[in-house]
Amino acid sequence: MKLPWILAIASGAAVAAYIVLNTPGPEYATGNDTLEDAARGTARWGVDKRVSSIGDTISGKVKQTAGKLTGDQDLHDDGVVDEATGFVKDAAGKVAQAAGQAIHDLNR
Repeated sequence: MKLPWILAIASGAAVAAYIVLNTPGPEYATGNDTLEDAARGTARWGVDKRVSSIGDTISGKVKQTAGKLTGDQDLHDDGVVDEATGFVKDAAGKVAQAAGQAIHDLNR
């Protein structure tokens, strides 16, 4: 029973690493450094939230499946909550990335 969890965690970590390593940072024009730092920090926070959302979503799906297979309704319900948490974090990350880009665009 440990193998699916290990595979899920490893897959989530691999996807998270891929996203973090391949997400280009916004290109910044010269301008006020404090606004540029704010844009960069906001965009980075958004990426971090989106990466952590992948782990929550995957673990939620695994818990749901395990709950269905074992007949454990509590485990299934925990999986539903984890998956919903992942969706909310992903949405927050998208908003933060858009806010970072907006701050950058306003600083041009």
